[in-house]
Amino acid sequence: MTDPWVALEPGADPAERVRLLRRAHETFTTVGTVPRPVRSVVAESWRRSARAGVGPDGAARVELTDGDLGAYRAEHPLSRVMPLFRELMGTFAADGEHLLAVCDAHGRLLWVEGHAATRRRADRMNFVPGARWSESAVGTNAPGTAVAVDRPVQVFAAEHFIRQVQPWTCAAAPVHDPRTGRALGAVDITGGDGLAHPHSLGFVQAVARAAEAQLALLAPPRAAGEGPLLNALGRDEAELVLDGRRIRLSRRHSEILVLLSRHPEGLSGDELLCALYADESVTPVTLRAELARLRRLLGPGLLASRPYRLTAAVESDATVVERRLETGALTAAAEAYTGPLLPGSQAPAIVRLRERLAGGLRTALIAHGDPDLLADWAHTPWGEDDLETWRALAAVRPTAPVRARLAALEAELAAPAGRARALIRGATYLQRPCV
Repeated sequence: MTDPWVALEPGADPAERVRLLRRAHETFTTVGTVPRPVRSVVAESWRRSARAGVGPDGAARVELTDGDLGAYRAEHPLSRVMPLFRELMGTFAADGEHLLAVCDAHGRLLWVEGHAATRRRADRMNFVPGARWSESAVGTNAPGTAVAVDRPVQVFAAEHFIRQVQPWTCAAAPVHDPRTGRALGAVDITGGDGLAHPHSLGFVQAVARAAEAQLALLAPPRAAGEGPLLNALGRDEAELVLDGRRIRLSRRHSEILVLLSRHPEGLSGDELLCALYADESVTPVTLRAELARLRRLLGPGLLASRPYRLTAAVESDATVVERRLETGALTAAAEAYTGPLLPGSQAPAIVRLRERLAGGLRTALIAHGDPDLLADWAHTPWGEDDLETWRALAAVRPTAPVRARLAALEAELAAPAGRARALIRGATYLQRPCV
């Protein structure tokens, strides 16, 4: 397979591929190993599905109905590009006996449209608006997996984790907010084996890019008086929006700007050195070189020295979450939280900020006990192994999948290896006292 994201290359025999995949699926669900010819992207998805407690005989659950669904769809950013999706994909779906589907960033289906007979078949497996089709809820499927891995993907026949979905083939691509870069959801085409072609994946990816371009045109431009905007949640490399430019920062420059944006009074070289480097052997010369490169990247005037400081207030997505938490706007805070702060950073001060932000939001969600907010957190990559969140969710929404996932996590924790992993996850990061 030259492209691991393409389900079936031209010339391959679909029937033979289905037979091989069914045997592989049976092997995985009985003994836990993934044999050939399963693609790596599917094998990894199967493992995530199993860890999430998804069973091969499971089914999707409808979470939003009637008025709740209508209100949620009306306010969702992707509602603004539904006319575009219908224009580009509606005829293709209807003529080809396919379905056009759009999900949010949590894998909840918002719209399912297309061929009437195909819709009736899809209804029988709850492939309907309001149902959660995230990977952690129903296993490997194109819209859920596209959201999970944040890239376009095809899923063919028995590559689906749940057996009742295996007669279907689908291709999906994530759609991103053009201002922040965060995933808003995914657009999907679902139907029969005829969709298992590279052109289908390319088509849905092109539709997603067209939607992002349309959202960029519809989004109000940043006003001339607005200051720089720093997006650092859920990304290892932050993005700075500055004077109409979008600047992708290196990991070290991302760390520096996050820290300086939080310290308008400035930081000395020693304070920055202590905040950024756990290794005490790193010299001030190294830091000065990084700051010189950052100054050239930003242009004149924004980064001053003695102490190092930003000459303009820089808004960040992390501080937006913090402000909303402080004012009690929990739902808004959860919506703005698109992932851990610079998740790959090991800078001591960033680690502390990351843990404080995530911990504060998580604690507030558990205390509030809203089942939808808890479910959204539990079904994210950072919440899928969070035992306390799953316990809180089970207390307010004791469905069979939730109880199964909680039981699996508790069993894992009871094992010696699981207890060791929990201690590592929960251990306090030890650093020198500094910023």
